[in-house]
Amino acid sequence: MNEHIKRSAGTPRLSNTGEISDATGTPRLSSTNEDYLEAIYTLGGQQGLVRSVDLASHLGVSKASVNNAVNTLKQAGLVEQPHYGNLSLTLAGAEYASSVLHRHLVLFRFLSEILGVDPEVASDEACLMEHAISSETLQRFVSFIDVYSQEA
Repeated sequence: MNEHIKRSAGTPRLSNTGEISDATGTPRLSSTNEDYLEAIYTLGGQQGLVRSVDLASHLGVSKASVNNAVNTLKQAGLVEQPHYGNLSLTLAGAEYASSVLHRHLVLFRFLSEILGVDPEVASDEACLMEHAISSETLQRFVSFIDVYSQEA
């Protein structure tokens, strides 16, 4: 992965509040594109070991869907892929994907450990919620989990 990434004005990046935006304040990617980014990260995208076919299998989608999403993520400066090569995340892509995964894990923990939701249901619902939650609300979840864990 190229560690010296040039950021253009339209390249998504993490703001000081943890929200993803570009220089013009553009909001996060679509939930579908965030799911692709998170999956690439989970499958080893920081090391450039992710094949499109593995991503399609992991997400249960067609290779054509993967190609469309990957093209969007490449245009956003979040993913790199040599011609027919493996996918890798740019530094900005890894930061964004890590943020999505963090939101998912916090929400999963809250749903499963605090509310007692079945882990499979909690994972599915955390995936839906991770795309809509603000950084401020997420931080409140983290604080609540910390206090609850100390009292338990």
